[in-house]
Amino acid sequence: QVQLVESGGGLVQPGGSLRLSCAASGFTLDYYAIGWFRQAPGKEREGVLCISSSGGSTYYRDSVKGRFTISRDNAKNTVYLQMSSLKPEDTAVYYCAARDYSGSGCPASYDYWGQGTQVTVSS
Repeated sequence: QVQLVESGGGLVQPGGSLRLSCAASGFTLDYYAIGWFRQAPGKEREGVLCISSSGGSTYYRDSVKGRFTISRDNAKNTVYLQMSSLKPEDTAVYYCAARDYSGSGCPASYDYWGQGTQVTVSS
């Protein structure tokens, strides 16, 4: 059974850090591009950044540049989203998604999605 499971969310104060994990089961991530998305209450889901199968990262939005980074550990079949200098506007449910994709940059769509993990940035 193909599955993506996000973890690592929680409540953090502004300026704090969190590392989210996206663990895959039922398939190996080696040839997959992985994207992180988020959806705040009352807003549409938006892309954050993605990592290609070769390890290159691409940002969907400038607002997280310099604060968020993405990495992958194929041996653990896991992709990470390191978030620092968090702001209240980063509050959202964060999702990871996967697509079998060998190109550079982010794929136009994804085949598999996780259930999400809540990140709340508040004092």
